[in-house]
Amino acid sequence: MKYEAVIGLEVHAQLQTNTKIFCGCETAFGEEANTRTCPVCIGMPGVLPVLNRKAVEYIIKTGLATHCTISPFSRFARKNYFYPDLPKGYQISQYELPLCEHGYVEIVVDGAVKRIGITRIHLEEDAGKNLHTSESGASLVDLNRAGTPLMEIVSEPDIRTADEAAEYLKKLRSLLRYIEVSDADMEKGNFRCDCNVSIRPVGAGEFGTRAEVKNVNSFKFVQKALEYEIKRQAQILDEGGRVVQETRLFDSTKGITFSMRSKEEAHDYRYFPEPDLVPVVTSPATVESIRATIPELPDAKRERFVKEYGLPEYDADMLTQSRGLAAYFEESAALSGQPKVISNWMMGELMRLLNADNREIEACPVRPDRLAGMVKMITDGVISTKIAKTVFEEMYRTGKDAGTVVQEQGLVQVSDTGAIERIIDEVIKANPAQHADYKTGKDKLFGFFVGQVMKASKGKANPDIVNQLLKKKLAE
Repeated sequence: MKYEAVIGLEVHAQLQTNTKIFCGCETAFGEEANTRTCPVCIGMPGVLPVLNRKAVEYIIKTGLATHCTISPFSRFARKNYFYPDLPKGYQISQYELPLCEHGYVEIVVDGAVKRIGITRIHLEEDAGKNLHTSESGASLVDLNRAGTPLMEIVSEPDIRTADEAAEYLKKLRSLLRYIEVSDADMEKGNFRCDCNVSIRPVGAGEFGTRAEVKNVNSFKFVQKALEYEIKRQAQILDEGGRVVQETRLFDSTKGITFSMRSKEEAHDYRYFPEPDLVPVVTSPATVESIRATIPELPDAKRERFVKEYGLPEYDADMLTQSRGLAAYFEESAALSGQPKVISNWMMGELMRLLNADNREIEACPVRPDRLAGMVKMITDGVISTKIAKTVFEEMYRTGKDAGTVVQEQGLVQVSDTGAIERIIDEVIKANPAQHADYKTGKDKLFGFFVGQVMKASKGKANPDIVNQLLKKKLAE
């Protein structure tokens, strides 16, 4: 590699409050345009903002979960720029005195833990949304989102690859959902990312000229945008050109970035303290009361799953991606007494079906106790693992328990040695050539006979008994 990338991410996450940051308008998604507005959030003259206390608590909670220092004194500023969806002509944000600073998030890359620094986490209001209609050619503005509380999480330029960027975003999104400060729904625009990327010769100390790719709203698109941008900048340098500092957009259809405008600097926004809001003073007692509300976080939960349940690191990492998934596993594992078996079913059949239906674990038709009940039926020899897959799919489709499905469809495993012996005798009789070859030392044919017996029994024969009796019969 001739160059290395230097990447910093600015994540904007919508806070899960009922009302906007400076007024009492609801933050409901998908409502008719301009029906969730008031004089405050549409910037009418003479109105005054009132800070949403819950939004401040959520920012502090996020700061604590990401090992940040919580500032005892912070204040808001006006970020001045003109755009049609910004009704006041400025955005209320935080500049030199944010609420949270100097934290980090740890990710796992190629089996190694890497720490990504967080520069700051601050609170700000969202803008509205421009709507461009193809029918009339007109551009309209919907201000329902204007004033929605956002937190901006700014990383240090510690990320070096597109894969690391995707892992960081996944970890951050999981963390926000764990502590229940944001639903981080990317489809609704509640979790989006600006990517700052530059390249430099490997071993160089100074950063190159960076480009910012705005508002990328999926892990896949972030990865693709960064991969393209790194190649684009490398090609410019290889051809003797100079990378221009600019803001770019990502075209997900073509898989390319394209220039939007020259990149602004902080002084271009003419920041100054917000005169209509007093500074935010945070006491140590407030910080500690918020800290007490933070649940067991993904990293700690993953380590506990490895130690307590004996799970491999990979299983533990997958099962702690969300609080709901982890809770489902723990309940099923406790009821069945077989955590690894439960883990296998969850990461295999359960996740396959949920992903196919685009469902979260909370909407799973199979309750944890019913998965545990099915696993117990396998252990007790009532059904085989192969039959269990059929049973589980029917449980998922209908919401019925395993016992009901097995009874209704006659799927009870056959463990009667006499019945299995009769099937084996018929299979051997029907395949004399293979039997003769097996007796001459072609041991691999044993698998053939097992398959034929299971086929003849329609998958109901107990595999352990089949193997035991078949070895004896084939040797006769």
